[in-house]
Amino acid sequence: MRKRKTALMAALLATAAGAQAQSSVTLYGRVDAGVEYMSGAPTGAGPNSRATGSSSRFRAESGDWGTSLWGMKGTEDLGGDYAAVFHLEGAFNTMNGQGSSDGLFDRYATVGIASSQFGTLLLGRELFISNGVWDFDPFGQSNWSSASLVRGRNWLHSSNNISYQSPTIDGFDAFGQYALSNSTSWNGNGTTPQGRWAGLQLTYTSPLFQVRGIYDEIRNSQNGQLTDPFTASREYTAAVNVFLGKFKIQGAYQAIRTSGGDATVGVAPTTLDHEWGGVTWQATPAASLIAAVYHVNANKNAGNATIYTIGGTYNLSKRTLLDMQIATVQNSKSANFGLNANAAGDTVSTDNPIVGHSQSGVYAGIQHLF
Repeated sequence: MRKRKTALMAALLATAAGAQAQSSVTLYGRVDAGVEYMSGAPTGAGPNSRATGSSSRFRAESGDWGTSLWGMKGTEDLGGDYAAVFHLEGAFNTMNGQGSSDGLFDRYATVGIASSQFGTLLLGRELFISNGVWDFDPFGQSNWSSASLVRGRNWLHSSNNISYQSPTIDGFDAFGQYALSNSTSWNGNGTTPQGRWAGLQLTYTSPLFQVRGIYDEIRNSQNGQLTDPFTASREYTAAVNVFLGKFKIQGAYQAIRTSGGDATVGVAPTTLDHEWGGVTWQATPAASLIAAVYHVNANKNAGNATIYTIGGTYNLSKRTLLDMQIATVQNSKSANFGLNANAAGDTVSTDNPIVGHSQSGVYAGIQHLF
């Protein structure tokens, strides 16, 4: 009897060990915080609450170099080169400990099937495909970079997704994303918080360079139309990385188009041409220096703006780094783009500079990965 119990216990332990080997859950996160100085911040409240002056400020900031976040990833081996996968990830503010107003897992809440031969199919909430410029932005979509001059359009999150990531074949891979509006009208009719969003991304990677093309569109949740370049439009992106030893050269061009002006504003631009370029120098294994220029040109007298920025990081360890960025945005006489990816407008609440004025800032912080 004792031998039978011993054999049964050994079998159960072996089964448990096998199940553990076939499944895994990983908890991870990033904590980012620092201090920021900015000049050209709007003050006052004139007619229609418009800003009437400018001032400077110091403030504690979370996420200037990268969003503070935490998440979990898991996989279960289903056999035959298939695995069930899930991904949960949410953002938070390091300075006050508060989570996102969009929910606990505002960045990722997905479940799906993965195969090394056939790719990965996911359902749920994800970063929108426009975030694919992250790999080609010298500052990795920090607060003052490729999202700033398109007012946040490049770092959106989308719900109701069906997405597919292909395996890499001879250096090529593809990623597609389709987000349903969940309304009775396919593109959106005001009954749900999101219109139809969709996109396709193609990438080629070699040891010397990497190129990527992205097409995406965001439909207005109220009427399913393409009405505003910053919130409901089509975006065409071409981007490149060049790897030259200790140097990485990066550049991109984006054409953002609508099907007409915003009906509520009437004078909003209908097209944006957005481009940037920069270089990263890995001076030592621990230290890197970055310089970049971002530019946008809008039609309908909305003006143009350019961000000039330098910065860098110093790794204290594999998980902890110090970061710093200095930047200025120069606006034409009819533009008021800010360093941050602010919504359009010229009130104090938008934090954009006065029309035609510049805005400059310095940020220094620390980031830890776990």
